[in-house]
Amino acid sequence: MKKLDYFILFFVLIIAFVFRLYKINIPLADLHSWRQSDTAAVARNYVKNGIDLFHPVYDDLSNVQSGIINPQGYRMVEFPIYNAIIAVLFKAFPVFTIEIWGRLTTIIFSLIIISIVYYLSLKESSRTTAIFGSLTYAIFPFFVFFSRVILPETTALAFSMLAIFFFYLNAEYKIKGFKSIIYHLASSILFACALLIKPTIIFYLLPIIVLFYRKYKLNLIKKLDFYLYFIITLIPLVYWRMYIKNFPEGIPYSDWLFTSANTAQGLKSILFRPSFFRWIFFERINNLILGGYLTLFFVLGIIIKQKKYLLISFVFSALAYIFVFQGGNLQHEYYQTLILPVFAIMIGLGGNFVFEHKKDFINQIFVSILVFSIFVFSFYFSYFKVADYYIYSQELVQEANIISSLTEPDDKIVTDRTGDTTLLYLSDRRGAPSIFRDPIDLKKLGYKYLITSSEGEINIMKPDFDIVFENEKFTLFKL
Repeated sequence: MKKLDYFILFFVLIIAFVFRLYKINIPLADLHSWRQSDTAAVARNYVKNGIDLFHPVYDDLSNVQSGIINPQGYRMVEFPIYNAIIAVLFKAFPVFTIEIWGRLTTIIFSLIIISIVYYLSLKESSRTTAIFGSLTYAIFPFFVFFSRVILPETTALAFSMLAIFFFYLNAEYKIKGFKSIIYHLASSILFACALLIKPTIIFYLLPIIVLFYRKYKLNLIKKLDFYLYFIITLIPLVYWRMYIKNFPEGIPYSDWLFTSANTAQGLKSILFRPSFFRWIFFERINNLILGGYLTLFFVLGIIIKQKKYLLISFVFSALAYIFVFQGGNLQHEYYQTLILPVFAIMIGLGGNFVFEHKKDFINQIFVSILVFSIFVFSFYFSYFKVADYYIYSQELVQEANIISSLTEPDDKIVTDRTGDTTLLYLSDRRGAPSIFRDPIDLKKLGYKYLITSSEGEINIMKPDFDIVFENEKFTLFKL
């Protein structure tokens, strides 16, 4: 990279950072707050009780997620590297709340991703590609929102992109000797961390294989370091997945992620159904992520001829991820976080193609204005949808404040949120996010309070339980 590239990248990163500070201090009640709360709760419990990477716990003690009562509140999903980083930062610099530190942590990792998108685009294509791609990741609303939520996806993605970056340096510049070993080892360890944080990142091993091929050609099957790379990368994940089987109560039910989605009629298979393709490729990718018109550059980036196949391998990684985890991708928008670099890189390639062939169009000035207009309109249409993601319920926050003021920190509470742990997190209490047992049985299990807004539940409980607080929105019972 030349000095100009460092200047451009620095400018892009500043813009990206500023965009991600938007509403950074709002309560943890925005889009996917239930999933963010589960992640943040692990970090908060690390702050309270000390960091134990092999026994992460959160606020849900019920059987809602796993089907087994979870009295210790084990959270056995991703290996809690991300959560531990948040806890360490908060304890070292308690000037911000743990929620702000969680968002800042995600933001920092997103800046790493943008830097690598710029570098790979520059080296594999051109500066124009790098600028278009990195700016897309820096400012487009969907990219921005999911680059500042308290979720582990961006951290896992950053680790995987760093792994690709180090291996790219090793393969492209034909580094040899001890330095080559260090780069190779760093790449494999970084990818191992990415897989521990989010196993679904495994599809980004395809660009690594492409780089192996670029370095060794077909001789790669005879190279020991090819096999060692995948051994080092996969063994920690295998060990972690075997280890968490000792805590089945802490493992959420997840079979539906492959084939099914929740509908008004319950869990339904969407495997390769027309509705799956419409929602993912038209509604989600075309309209929501790319704002409609930007899809033109994305498609151009995919179909233009490439002398090297590294960048296009990212597209195949993304497609494999989408088609394997059809249920998860359809059900939750944050599942697309892992493939955001693919959109950015392909848009960069498409924009570069248009500018490289400006002379082939009607008028060069008109083309420049048109490209700018497409980006502006796409940004606007995406923002029009994503702006709602930042909205949160003030009433829910007030409800949480009432709970925390009328109960003790060690009191276990029950909410009627049908599995949503947001209220538990906001009130800083552990318990159950659903009335999963009869109130009398819940009392025997050690729960002290039950909060509900259901008129039927309130009428059933009034004769047998004392009301601690009541208004037109909800009632807090003492069990």
